[in-house]
Amino acid sequence: MSEKISILFIGDVVGDPGINSCKEMLPQLREKYKPDFIIINGENSAGGKGLTKTEAEIFFGLGADVLTTGNHVWDNWGGKPLLSSNNNVLRPLNYPPGNVGRGYTFVEKNGKKLAVLQLQGRTFMNSIDCPFRAADSALKSISEQTKNVFVDFHADATAEKMAMGWHLDGRVSALCGTHTHIQTADANILPNGTAYITDVGMTGPYDSVVGMDKEIAYKRFRFQVAHKYKLAEKDSKICGVNVIIDNETGQAEKIEPFILPKFIKSIYEQLEV
Repeated sequence: MSEKISILFIGDVVGDPGINSCKEMLPQLREKYKPDFIIINGENSAGGKGLTKTEAEIFFGLGADVLTTGNHVWDNWGGKPLLSSNNNVLRPLNYPPGNVGRGYTFVEKNGKKLAVLQLQGRTFMNSIDCPFRAADSALKSISEQTKNVFVDFHADATAEKMAMGWHLDGRVSALCGTHTHIQTADANILPNGTAYITDVGMTGPYDSVVGMDKEIAYKRFRFQVAHKYKLAEKDSKICGVNVIIDNETGQAEKIEPFILPKFIKSIYEQLEV
């Protein structure tokens, strides 16, 4: 029987509430899933916008092997030195040449090797380079070193994420979507062995609108003008997935989403009529 690789992926960490949820619940998740590798998307961890050395050190101290990001990593220029200096802090590969940082890396432990690749979608987002072509190019190099490939696809449109899943099915071990902060109910193994979920969800305050203060979000939608961003604070949870892959074939065998603490009542039951 071939060895298995357990990967724990934590979805978009938002501000101090999200960081505190990681501190409180990562030990419990590590005990349950016994991960060989931990990946955390930290693009919103610096006060809701960006990732800096301060937050990165916390995540690495909690056992993270790789930190992924997304479009908001550029909102806080304190992250640029981090992207320049740490190969295990990624930004989407398909930003144009000339930007600091890298889009994929390799991590190795106990004879198990994993490539982590970060891509970003373009629909409803910045018009950057093509993520599909960037993935194809990167996999030519990555496949020379390992079949075990985890992809964080940071994208807005559900259809774009699904298209990428089908495009990479059988060529990567897992493709997990981030950015929209709402965990989707479509975790599955695609026909050729790639674990897929459209979005792993948000780690942060759920008494909010995707992490933002509810009143501020309401004003933005109602009045259609900018209101100063304010991070929410209450009811923080940790979201993510555990993926099990075969170390020999690189194919996924299981993907299990989680949200902790669990909702006592559904979102719909909590709404005031």
